[in-house]
Amino acid sequence: MAQQNPQNPQQQRVQIQLDEAVADGHYANLVLINHSPAEFVLDFARLVPGTPKTRVQTRVLLAPVHAKSLLKALEQNIKKYEEQHGEIKVQGKGEDKSFGFQG
Repeated sequence: MAQQNPQNPQQQRVQIQLDEAVADGHYANLVLINHSPAEFVLDFARLVPGTPKTRVQTRVLLAPVHAKSLLKALEQNIKKYEEQHGEIKVQGKGEDKSFGFQG
């Protein structure tokens, strides 16, 4: 049963369960993003150098509002990470951008 948040009586606390099989997770270094007016589709894959093909490990479907919320949450978490561990270096111009996540 959900519990009330004492700071906001209208907001309820959600209990999240994590099954063992899901807890192992999937490593991904490639994401393909598509969208329609109703949803964003994120297909996560693992691309191994020297291998000409890969398969989608996980597909995540999001409503547009949730996609934007995810973007903001990632921005906040990256900022916190960089405050603790230093700037995350992203490949720049002139470097090989044929591998991994790309903008």
